[in-house]
Amino acid sequence: MAEVTLDEIVSLAKRRGFIFPGSDIYGGLSGTWDYGPLGIMLKRNLINLWWKFFIDQRDDIYPMDAAILMNSKVWQASGHVETFTDPLVECQICHARFRADKIDLGKCPSCGQKDTFREPQNFNLMFKTNIGPTSEDASSLVYLRPETAQGIFTNFKNVVDTFYPSIPFGIGQSGKAFRNEISPRDFIFRSREFEQLEIEYFINPKDWQKNFDMWLQLIREWCQLLGLSSDMIVEHEIDQADRAHYSKRTVDFEFKFPIGQEELLGLAYRTDFDLKNIERVSKKSMIYHPKDGSEPFVPHVIEPSFGVERAIMAILSSAYQTDKVNDENRIFLKLPNYLAPYLVVVSPLVKNKVELLDKAQVVFRLLKAEFGAVMWDDNGNIGKRYRRADEIGVPYCITIDFDTLDNDTVTIRDRDTTEQRRVAISELISQIAII
Repeated sequence: MAEVTLDEIVSLAKRRGFIFPGSDIYGGLSGTWDYGPLGIMLKRNLINLWWKFFIDQRDDIYPMDAAILMNSKVWQASGHVETFTDPLVECQICHARFRADKIDLGKCPSCGQKDTFREPQNFNLMFKTNIGPTSEDASSLVYLRPETAQGIFTNFKNVVDTFYPSIPFGIGQSGKAFRNEISPRDFIFRSREFEQLEIEYFINPKDWQKNFDMWLQLIREWCQLLGLSSDMIVEHEIDQADRAHYSKRTVDFEFKFPIGQEELLGLAYRTDFDLKNIERVSKKSMIYHPKDGSEPFVPHVIEPSFGVERAIMAILSSAYQTDKVNDENRIFLKLPNYLAPYLVVVSPLVKNKVELLDKAQVVFRLLKAEFGAVMWDDNGNIGKRYRRADEIGVPYCITIDFDTLDNDTVTIRDRDTTEQRRVAISELISQIAII
């Protein structure tokens, strides 16, 4: 099977209602994307899976949802105001601007001229806005958060004071983040508005290696849950010279995307950098007092950080499959059942027979009440319906035909194998549940 291209992923995403270019009807807005009906269902399934795996099934992670707008001191303390920058260059011919590290051989991607760039300048990636009516007042300046992590750190003391958890423990949240990317590119891989799934896991520094190894294994299991082959994932140990100055160890999990091998998610040991900064700026203690009465300390942090958009791009790239059925080319998304936007599609064999439509509606309502993610399709012939369902990743197609009227059985078709078999309506729920 040939490797999928980015163009094929983008085409499928738009054609089938997964992801559309933002503001497309008005000419678009670079770096923004809208999730269509299937895209938001896939995205919701992914986020729900993250909550289940990393939070709901554990007893050491506390969920929260911090505000997107926060006091500017948050970003001053964290270093974002001074250091959250990319190198920007401007072409002196066409005045287009780009990230300096993405310019190939000094050639302007806009006008094609060479060696026309000014010296690189640091460009802060945070979006600025103002709170209140006095927009000229410096005290009204706030930022759209460029990450969700700082919302967790600023609430560390609140969680400790209200729940007094035993260390190690984590705080997790999912939510929007915003970065004024100089050159958003490669579909949803790098955009200006995106969603993060982040956990800050607070530990005793003497136990950092044990906890880091635990999170490495959890992330490997997570990648398997997403249906990502281990052959497509590379664990990249970041050298000290390339790590953030506060990181004692960082491992990037890279995926072989259609655009090349790029970062999918990261695991970093951030030491006590963030809590110490909060202490310094807020003048409030971040010291944790162990329940066993041992010596108090400022916790260190291990951070597993996941980007939703990159995960979705990896899932679509991995799930995109092609084969031939009856000498006809077929595209299908081999998604795990729990990620597929729809688990089942229900179809009457033909739509001009009232008795078939009525029976199909009974089956549809039965499955809809049980699974929720069930789709109705009576448009076109049954072969075309199968192809549509395959292309959006529906695991099972159920067809109500004339035999159904005689014996209360239906045809259930498997997306991956295209095999079909008869199943009694009374057994449908259990059959789908165990497959």
